Amino acid sequence: MKQAVIKTPLGFTKIVGDESGISSITVLEERLKEDEIIPSELEEAVRQLKEYFAGDRNNFTFTLNPEGTDFQKKVWKELLEIPFGKTTSYLELSKKIGDVKAIRAVAAANGKNPLWIIVPCHRVIGSDGSLTGYAGGLWRKKWLLEHESPSPQQKLF
Repeated sequence: MKQAVIKTPLGFTKIVGDESGISSITVLEERLKEDEIIPSELEEAVRQLKEYFAGDRNNFTFTLNPEGTDFQKKVWKELLEIPFGKTTSYLELSKKIGDVKAIRAVAAANGKNPLWIIVPCHRVIGSDGSLTGYAGGLWRKKWLLEHESPSPQQKLF
């Protein structure tokens, strides 16, 4: 596996993958140095992430290869269906995977998402419209939702 660290408006981000695709994108809490040389297997992911943060991209086209259980992958696949600039609730997500009683399992799978931003777990909010737990911190979730908002002059939260 190859890896690269880039600087984003939300902190340093580590990208891990190989010729089979990107397996992990995580935001780091510690301050690091941005890698000057990006492995060729990761160049497209780095380019697209930088475009996203610059406001020039709202979807990603590089190959994903995350590790997880079948259930987690089912939830992550459903997360990919949430349109840019839109949100859904854990309850709605549970309904879409076919089991409204699986809301806690859906929330747990959402929290285990290894592909920060790309698989948009930040687009899942509480049924009452509130911001709910986010592994990267609620301030990052708020930033991402406002970044993706179709009306950037207004604050969502």
